[in-house]
Amino acid sequence: MQLKETFERVKRASKSLALLSDEQRNEILNAVADAIINNKERILTANAQDLAKMEKTNPLYDRLQLTDSRLEGIAADMRSVATLPSPLGHITKQKTLPNGLRLCRISVPFGVIGMIYEARPNVTFDVFSLCFKSGNACVLKGGKDADCSNREEVALIHEILGKYGVCPDVVALLPATHEATGEMLNAVGYVDLCIPRGGRRLIDFVRDTARIPVIETGAGVVNTYFDKEGDLEMGKAIINNAKTRRVSVCNALDCLLVHQDRLDDLDNLVSPLAEKNVIIYADERAFAALNGRYPYLEPATDDSFGTEFMDYKLAVKTVDSLEEALSHIDENGSGHSEAIVTMNEQTARKFQSHVDAACVYWNAPTSFTDGAQFGLGAEIGISTQKLGPRGPMALEEICTYKWLIEGEGQTRP
Repeated sequence: MQLKETFERVKRASKSLALLSDEQRNEILNAVADAIINNKERILTANAQDLAKMEKTNPLYDRLQLTDSRLEGIAADMRSVATLPSPLGHITKQKTLPNGLRLCRISVPFGVIGMIYEARPNVTFDVFSLCFKSGNACVLKGGKDADCSNREEVALIHEILGKYGVCPDVVALLPATHEATGEMLNAVGYVDLCIPRGGRRLIDFVRDTARIPVIETGAGVVNTYFDKEGDLEMGKAIINNAKTRRVSVCNALDCLLVHQDRLDDLDNLVSPLAEKNVIIYADERAFAALNGRYPYLEPATDDSFGTEFMDYKLAVKTVDSLEEALSHIDENGSGHSEAIVTMNEQTARKFQSHVDAACVYWNAPTSFTDGAQFGLGAEIGISTQKLGPRGPMALEEICTYKWLIEGEGQTRP
């Protein structure tokens, strides 16, 4: 294992994080946030090198791009994490057994968290802030598209850690190679938990290859059902925001399900999408309703449904009932985020009860599936699995626990 020495250094350094108080961690996080603002040009120059290698028409270009305002947002999120209560040392269960043994379950760090991600340089800072605040060291494996940005960001973090006397090995960035991914996934005894954040191909590869524990995140095939009792103006705003706010993110809308009774309103419902040149792939009934009324229209194919577009593209399917909408989501959703637009509370509650996803919305866009929007600070990813964390993962979700047992000489019969 070529990277064994790197993993060993990170594992050793992770032990030193226990010596820091929460106040010290917060001071360092605020210092890194200040450094982001004070070194904007340095970071943006590195980011420009990455952007120069990617076509602007690539849907991932928006994910890759850093700007003044985005760096300010990243710094603000880091400061927000610093203000949050420490997730460590919380007593989650406490009891005294009949034999007098006193049991206490407390929250503790995982130790070393490995993060695999693609063209998202903001993730470098987000993961560092959450891991550092929660007492975890982190091993980062970014994609080659963002390698210049990631290396500049980690260098900046290392500089601040050094000023505060913290071993820089608590944050390590691996080479942006496929081989490095494989080594991390086999780093048994060094990396305690791996979190992949990216598309379906990456998630599948990590799940099928890893010999270390994995939490799946990221891949999102997102649906919104516009019910027969949905409010038209509300629906227009929700669908437009969910689809076009940022098309390359995992909470972006991929498929609109529309009740057959509202087909006459469909052209009005999707009209704001035309301003962003969104291509609609419509089933037969929806195509007939939009033909001549929506400029970017194509007939849907079987591949149109269940696809995470990550682009200005949207599938539209007509359903005859709530039950048919639920069945479609069961078959095509990814367990990420789903939404219903309706003024009927009974219908909405049935939808929320039956849909099996991490986040289920009523009269709100799926674009809100985000750790910062949920008041969790930054997020390390959005878990779509059921074992362990589910939904946006922040401080509490990257901690585990241990039992502390106190006795007075009791022995087991």
